[in-house]
Amino acid sequence: MNIKCIIIDDEPLACTVIACYLKDISNIELVGTFGNAIDAISLLEEGGIDLIFLDINLPKMSGLEFLKTWKVKPLVVITTAYREYAVDSFSLDVLDYLVKPIPLARFLKSINKVSTALMNSRNVQVEVPSSPRTHIFLKVEKKLVKFRLNELLFIESLKDYVKVTTLLGDYLVHRSMTSILEELPNDQFIRVHRSFAISLNKVNCIEGNTIEISNKRIPIGRNYQVLTKQRILDVSTFEV
Repeated sequence: MNIKCIIIDDEPLACTVIACYLKDISNIELVGTFGNAIDAISLLEEGGIDLIFLDINLPKMSGLEFLKTWKVKPLVVITTAYREYAVDSFSLDVLDYLVKPIPLARFLKSINKVSTALMNSRNVQVEVPSSPRTHIFLKVEKKLVKFRLNELLFIESLKDYVKVTTLLGDYLVHRSMTSILEELPNDQFIRVHRSFAISLNKVNCIEGNTIEISNKRIPIGRNYQVLTKQRILDVSTFEV
């Protein structure tokens, strides 16, 4: 099922982030990006748009004012920096409400809502892609950097940051370890310590309560020992 969408947002960075997220979702086509709602009206009147990513604080006309002018409209996902408009937004039948900065995992949940809603309205079966996920995007300084899963070695929690170690080097990401692990496939990655998570197929050896990955020794926490060793030994092939 192909989904056509537009973005209405006057913040270029917000538009770039959403467009970047959408680029890796095969069944969603971004038709246009608009800095205000007025400029989007002519395209919407032509029909064929399934979804709007809509900011609230817009020039000329706010996002909520814009919604009040439409009796029949596409699905709407609000993207805003303000939490206080959620009640008003849902009273206008928006599908979801995303608060900036929008984490990828939260964005993907919203896309699942969109797919389910359109499936129900069209009464068709949504085809779920069978290909496994190959990468994630993480914000490093001011850039969204693409991390290929087969290049990730391990991640380490450092107070307010997480150090992501890959075959190409180390990167500091201003995220929690828990939030990053939510985006990683749990059949490939596992938390082995309060401060460490590893790629299972990058383990070179286990010695006592430590794991060796790329000449780096990583401790196995007391509460993680049984599951960690079981999961590692269940992996049939190790990559060196």
